[in-house]
Amino acid sequence: MKISFVIPAFNEEDRVVPCLQSVMRALASGAYDAEVILVNNASTDQTRERAATIAGVRVIDEPCKGLVRARDTGFRASDGQLIANIDADTILPAGWIETVLDEFRRDGHLAALSGPLIYLDLPVVTRGFIRVFYGLAYAAHLVMQCVFHVGAMIQGGNFVVRRSALEAIGGYNTAIDFYGEDTDIARRLSKKGRVKWTFRLPIYSSGRRLMEEGIVRVAARYALNFFWVTFFGRPWTKKHTDIRTK
Repeated sequence: MKISFVIPAFNEEDRVVPCLQSVMRALASGAYDAEVILVNNASTDQTRERAATIAGVRVIDEPCKGLVRARDTGFRASDGQLIANIDADTILPAGWIETVLDEFRRDGHLAALSGPLIYLDLPVVTRGFIRVFYGLAYAAHLVMQCVFHVGAMIQGGNFVVRRSALEAIGGYNTAIDFYGEDTDIARRLSKKGRVKWTFRLPIYSSGRRLMEEGIVRVAARYALNFFWVTFFGRPWTKKHTDIRTK
């Protein structure tokens, strides 16, 4: 199966190169059928120029700012059977691609696969709190699937979807700007196939939003939007702050 990496980026000149390099290293470790698409989403810095220096990366532009719109633009420009959605401030760990391909090859009904973010730039105590939060979120994921038979958990910035399933639901919901976008795609995809969460698919990410806005506040906001989108089909939080720190 061909895997298309779609990476939205808004003003990520300091982080986009390490991200892309990690993807290219992972692809170089095996004989994979893959493409890497960096979606420059209305950046005003050197994001586009720096991304273009990485051989094998295709840079496309989405001038209308918005995370979901950028994901959708990248999806429509891709042709892989699997669409890997990661963020421009993430680092792909060894074995990530093998885990993805193995899961989708073994389960023809798998519509989406997701895993946690690992914040190596946060204090140990904070990372411990995040592990507890993920444990509670996974429990909620199981309850939603096994008891209510509605929705699922997907981590934005670390999820892979089967192209045929994404096309079947009409693609991404560009009416959603930020919060709840991952829950929305999980909710709709769960009607077309299995949506799986696994702790075997971690990815390294920046914890700058948690540091800037506060971990309790961010966790509460994500939890609220998870339940609101799952049961009501729309996010509670309409606006978000762009976090860009050096």
